[in-house]
Amino acid sequence: MSDERTKGYRGESLETLEAFSFGVWDDVILTTTRGEFRGIILPRSEFDDSRHLVLKLSTGYNVGIDVRTITAVAIKGSKEAHYKIPEKEFPVSPDKPYVKLLGTGGTIASRLDYRTGAVIPAFSPGELYGAVPELADICNLSTEKLFGVFSENMGPHEYKTLARAIGQEIENGIDGIVVGHGTDTMHHTASALAFMVQNSPVPIVMVGSQRSSDRPSSDAALNLIHATTTAATSDIAEVMVCMFGPTSDEYGLLHRGTRVRKMHSSYRSTFRTIGDTPLATVTREGVVPLRSDYNPRRTDREVAILPTFEDRVTLLYYYPNMHPDIIDAIVDVGYKGIVIAGTGLGHVNKPVYPAIERATAAGVAIYMTVQTLWGYVHMFVYDTGRDLMAKGIIPTENMLPEVAYIKLGWALGQTDDLEKVKSLMLTPICGEITEREPHDGYLVFQGGMPEIEDFMKRVHK
Repeated sequence: MSDERTKGYRGESLETLEAFSFGVWDDVILTTTRGEFRGIILPRSEFDDSRHLVLKLSTGYNVGIDVRTITAVAIKGSKEAHYKIPEKEFPVSPDKPYVKLLGTGGTIASRLDYRTGAVIPAFSPGELYGAVPELADICNLSTEKLFGVFSENMGPHEYKTLARAIGQEIENGIDGIVVGHGTDTMHHTASALAFMVQNSPVPIVMVGSQRSSDRPSSDAALNLIHATTTAATSDIAEVMVCMFGPTSDEYGLLHRGTRVRKMHSSYRSTFRTIGDTPLATVTREGVVPLRSDYNPRRTDREVAILPTFEDRVTLLYYYPNMHPDIIDAIVDVGYKGIVIAGTGLGHVNKPVYPAIERATAAGVAIYMTVQTLWGYVHMFVYDTGRDLMAKGIIPTENMLPEVAYIKLGWALGQTDDLEKVKSLMLTPICGEITEREPHDGYLVFQGGMPEIEDFMKRVHK
């Protein structure tokens, strides 16, 4: 049997393919001691065991079949292997808005690599809109693939490149911008763009997906439809993250780029606005604002592009028994800024104090946030907080830790003058610091409580 027919199979699984004379991409009915299963035989990851076949069911899901349970195989046909989605030329309609999709990679632009079984960045933006024809009903879409990386590999270079590309598109007259991005660090990039692209006249919408395009539960297509609808029609001209609201596909939420965070590893509704409320909901029918304090869309092309970033900045999560040599080591290797996610109202243990004093004396900018995520830094309440401020640590109100890290890198990228850096850090620019947190800006439901169980039955997750 050829390598193409047995791709990835070895040992017992290879022997089973040869014994029953079937192979990869065959449409088969497998009779097993656990019942019948029909589907397409998929290639096997080279890192998987040798005792299972992988079958793609008609539902779109994959299932592993133990070859020792197979008693008979009926071949019903064969499927041609397709590893790419064909690109389609996007139809242009003069009466529709013009939207630019900037691709960076991530699950919204991905396919399954059958060699390793991993999801890899591979779909070009052109392939994406070829796979989602509904986009043609929303806008005139053009695409550009800036990067093809997982979001953990996004960093200052990519942030600055994105900001400049967005500035150029705005200058060229685009009506809205969508940025396809992996979800894991989307909130970091959203913060970076919010500081680097200020006073935009058009929506800038970041979008990704929690589940890859080859899965029937994928949120990629609907998220992309929601994002392009927002970019094309929304009156909200800010950097936003657009992802599922509830776990169902009822609507998407638009989150302000500096107040959003990924909060679950696999839920499709993973993104939450922290310490505030979302900007809007979005469906196929359009965008419905939930609040009025947003920057409205404008017809001019004026925008401030400030693509700076000092990459010798770090985010340090405090934990009990932290030793001072950690901070000393950070300073010794040349870091210029530290953001600490402290406990409670903004605290660290006393053994760290001398290292903090040495760091600030050496000209390192140190800012305090809270690891509780919700709430404000209040370092003047206890003696410990006042002592830390006396040693040079600066509280950052209710800035999220990741946002403070991004903003400090951005500020230090503009100036070495620590007083100017402080002014930039403590001046609200795009919602990263709010005067107060609304009463409904902190809602964390606990399952098992009678009133919550009743709510869940009546509404949804």
